[in-house]
Parts: sequence; C-alpha cells; structure tokens
Amino acid sequence: MKRTLLFLTLAVACSRAETPAPPPQPAAAQLVAGDAERGRALIPQYACNACHIIPGTTGPQGSLAPTLAGLASRPTISYGAVPNTPANLRQFIQNPASLNPQTAMPPIGLPDNDAQDITAFLMTLR
Repeated sequence: MKRTLLFLTLAVACSRAETPAPPPQPAAAQLVAGDAERGRALIPQYACNACHIIPGTTGPQGSLAPTLAGLASRPTISYGAVPNTPANLRQFIQNPASLNPQTAMPPIGLPDNDAQDITAFLMTLR
C-alpha cells in the first residue's frame, strides 16, 4: 500500500512538472523572407556556382570558393568573419567587402529582390 501511494505521489508530481522550452533556433534556422525557389533559379544566372559548390542548383560546380553545402547551419560566413544571419548573408552577397574587406568575393551587383530570394534559398541549405 505504501509503495502504491509513493508511486501515485511521484506520478502526480511528474505530471505537474513544466516541460522546458525548446532551445532558441539559431538565426540561420529562422524563417527568411523571399522566394527560395526563385533564388535557386537565380544562382546559375549570376554564376554563383562558377566559384561555389551549391547543392540543388544546376550547372557547373566550382571549387575556387567555399562550398555552400550546409551554409544555414554555420555560425559564421566569410571564413568566420561575419555572424551568419539572413541580413548579413544578404548584405554579403550584395556587397561582400562591406562586411569583410579582406574577402576575395567580388561585388556581383544583385538587385535587392534577387539578393533576398538567393538568401532565402541559401538559408535552406542545412
């Protein structure tokens, strides 16, 4: 009887325990504005894959620059110089030297809407 009472007391106590909140998602995992499918289609048009390996895109896959496989899971971009957030990634692909003056990546001249869509696509690469 005492054992049953102890078990019931523990069961009730456990059922009242609060479930811990899930850990916050890194910035790269948050939803990103833009059309990721359109961004995927823009990659070859801007020849991003001439220098980078970019999974899910068509055309050549370059090895001159870092692979972008798993980009959304990385804490930083541009060889660790810049925190990996959607805003930083967008700024970096539009004007790389504005965030890392030492980068070898040239400015491509992306319009805002294209940069947003490419950013949305790159943030799907986990």
